[in-house]
This record gives sequence, structure tokens and C-alpha cells, in this order.
Amino acid sequence: MTPGARVEAAIEVLDLVIAAARANGAPADRLISDWFRTRRFAGSKDRRAVRELTYRAIRACGEIPETGRAAMLRVAAEDPQVAALFDGIGHSPAQIVPGEPVAEAGLAPRWLVDRLAASDVSETDAMALLDRAPLDIRFNTLRAGALDLPEGGERSVAAHGWRYPPETRIEQSDAYLRGAIEVQDTGSQLTCEAVAARPGETVIDLCAGAGGKTLTLAAAMENAGTLVASDADRTRLSRLAPRAERAGATGIETVLLDPGKEMQALQRFADATDAVLVDAPCSGTGTWRRNPEARWRLTEAQLARYAATQARLLDVAAGLVKPGGRLIFVTCSLLDEEGMRQADGFLARHSGWRAAVPDLPAGTVRGAGLRLSPWQDGTDGFFVARFERL
Repeated sequence: MTPGARVEAAIEVLDLVIAAARANGAPADRLISDWFRTRRFAGSKDRRAVRELTYRAIRACGEIPETGRAAMLRVAAEDPQVAALFDGIGHSPAQIVPGEPVAEAGLAPRWLVDRLAASDVSETDAMALLDRAPLDIRFNTLRAGALDLPEGGERSVAAHGWRYPPETRIEQSDAYLRGAIEVQDTGSQLTCEAVAARPGETVIDLCAGAGGKTLTLAAAMENAGTLVASDADRTRLSRLAPRAERAGATGIETVLLDPGKEMQALQRFADATDAVLVDAPCSGTGTWRRNPEARWRLTEAQLARYAATQARLLDVAAGLVKPGGRLIFVTCSLLDEEGMRQADGFLARHSGWRAAVPDLPAGTVRGAGLRLSPWQDGTDGFFVARFERL
């Protein structure tokens, strides 16, 4: 593909991304993969260039663009080399017409920028959410052997964390293939450290998803004790078993939940659990470095539904924890309605509990919990709070 053809290809992909964002369809990375699957003529350099152009345009546009061309014209407005490729020759995009629509630059839709500001996240700081994320990994202590890791990494602040450049092909390394390492953001690792899971305990990962944090807890528990991974999404939960086998994590019990009836499935653990992790569904505002088009998908109505779900799950978790036990609440969000206010609401609804701000090597105190952020800590954005039952 010529450089101009790559720009035109990115415009086609961006049209798909924009349509999917409006319809809550497939994520950008899947759309890009599907687009190339039917275009075998594109080589590896072409795929890499089109992907980079696509994400560059996504990151450059605050409001959702009208078209892929408008999004790419935003990039062209800031890069004369890209603008020069709009020449209409061969498979290149048509020449730029004076006055044609150009997508608006910015951090996110205006309402969302205002919500971040209300949560003491300045637009200047929040621009770090649009940077490219590094590749973080966790050394899996369940796999015996020396710390044999790929070259090019450096220690992170997480207990078993390492950081690599974003382009590192870690999944082709021997360490990854034999289960010695897991890809996991440093912030995510730290939220698991806040659980302080120990061998012999009973621990529930209430919103386990595909089990990334469950595997971290299994390693901390050294495969000794009772570890339950529960979720309402059958497909995501089914991915845990092969991941656990690869990681050497044994004895994990999976429980499929029916939304609104979680306690029926977990009744045997009521008032008997040492620790419950509530990694609740959220807006994902803290993960824009990895999913920049997510800021085009979120609506105020969706945010309100997330907040209601978080409060309900916290109440469910409270009924599982035994006296002296602990509840850890996590969201990958920087919005107070999914963080500080949720923590305050939990304490207001439940007597007999106290907040204990997690003692982590990163983060800034935010109300009853900690906020992790890319501009302050170099992690994805998280809120994490720890509550102890008296």
C-alpha cells in the first residue's frame, strides 16, 4: 500500500469505528482486525501504519466525528505530511476542499470533560489519558523458577510488576507461553494488593469477568484456601479456566450470577468471607489510553446506570463479609460518582463498617479511598477503597 492508500484505509476503518460507537457495537481493535481479514494484500507494515493512523485520529478528536474523513482531517490539520497525502492520486483520499468538515479536537465530549473537572481532574492532566499506554506485566509466582523475563523491561511499583515499551511483543516470549507472566496494568495489580489475600482465606472476586484479578489473587493465596470467581457474563467467565490452567492456578470455583439475585447463588458464603473484591462495572474513563473510542460511547444515562449497579453490588458484597473481614471496591474510573461518592454512600448505608485507605506505593487519597492516574502514577485510572467490617 502507498502512504496515501494507508490514509484512505484508515478513513474507511474510522467510519466503521464511528458507526460502532454510536450503536454500541464492536470495539475499534476488533473492527481493525476484521477489516484486514478480508484484505490479504496488506502486509504487516501496512496493518501497523493503518492501525496507528486510526488510533491517532481517535485520540485527536474530542467529540465523536461526523465521518472518518473528518477525523483524519483533524490529524491532517496538525500534520502537514499527512495533509499532503490527500492528493486524490490512485487510492489516496481526495484533495482537501476548503471549508469541508473537520472534527473538533479535544479530550472528550463536553459533558464528560465537565464531569471530570467536577471530580478535580483538569483537562490538562486528563490529556494523559490519551497517551499510548506502556505494556505492564505481572510475574506469576505460581510458576516455579527463576525470574526469567524478556529483555527491555524495568521494575514497576507493583510487588511483582514489570513495565515494557508499548510495542513489545510479550505474548511471543517463552515466559508468557509457559505461564510465568501475565499482561496486567500496574494499577490493576495494585488494586489486587489492596485485597491483601492470604493463603487459607475465603476470597470472592464478585465481578471476575475473564479472571485477570482472580489469577492475581490465586497467586497471593498460593493456591491455598477458597477462591470464588463470580460474574453475570457466562462468556467472559468461561475464559477463566484455560487461563487458570496456563497460570498454574488451581481450586478456583466459578459461580455464574443472575443479576439482582446474586445472594441466592452465593448464600453459603454469607457472613463467612474473609475478603470480597468488587471490581465493579463502570464507565472505564481510566482506560482511555487503551480504549480511546470509549469516550465516544459513554452517555449520561449509561453513567447513571453504572453508578446504580455499583451501589447494588457493594450492598451484595457487604452481606458476604464476615465480622473482621474486608471489602475492596474498585472501578477503573476517575469520576467521583463511581469512586469517592460510592464509598461515602456505602458507609452511609451500612453501620458497623469503617474505611481503611489502602496502603499502596502509588495513588492519591480521594475521600475514603485512593485514586490512581496516568499523570500522577503512570497507571490506568482507578479508584480503590477498602472497608472493614467491625
